[in-house]
Amino acid sequence: MRNETLIEALADALTPVRRALTPGQATLCWVMVAVPVLALAIGVMGPRPDLAALMLRPNFAVDEALAGLTAVVSAYAAFCAGRPDQPGWKLGLPVVVVLVWLLVLGRQCAVLSMSVQGAALRLHADWMCVPAIAITGLVPAIMMVVLLRRSPLFRTTHACLCGTMAAAAAAEVALRLFHGAGSFATLLVWQMGSVALFTMAGSAMGRLVVVRFRPRLASAGMLG
Repeated sequence: MRNETLIEALADALTPVRRALTPGQATLCWVMVAVPVLALAIGVMGPRPDLAALMLRPNFAVDEALAGLTAVVSAYAAFCAGRPDQPGWKLGLPVVVVLVWLLVLGRQCAVLSMSVQGAALRLHADWMCVPAIAITGLVPAIMMVVLLRRSPLFRTTHACLCGTMAAAAAAEVALRLFHGAGSFATLLVWQMGSVALFTMAGSAMGRLVVVRFRPRLASAGMLG
């Protein structure tokens, strides 16, 4: 059999493969699922009584905007991490946004502590943060896993880490709309600590789930 004939026969027998979503398209799909779910969570839990007044405060609006930006940028970096044609510097974008977010929160905490004579630094136990962020971010995290499984797998560790950070940051956006912290120190330690905990735990679990369903790529050494 001639080579051309063999190639044509093989090509005719192949099932058409759907083109993978670009990182931008995958991020848009994730946002379109995450936003309604988070809105539903806020509606079920009930918005904070002082939410209308808080939305008029520039600091609160900036905090929410940075948390939302962290979620979107982290989701985009997760989908970029799964593609070998995407440059590695995009994986560092969430780090930059998170650092800016933490710097803004730290500055607000310092200014507030001086204006109220250290009351903002009083730490209160807030056991609701961990389960609230875990439950609120569950659906966005599941959607992230679904989209990553449908994407090329290349740097799996980075993809799962960035993907879980996206879900955790999105949950933090919703959490502050229905649950308030007793002080700014409580916000930094408990709520941001819950985000970090959810990110670490979810990243490890997400990698196990994603890799388990791609055994051939894992054995071929394509998972980083």
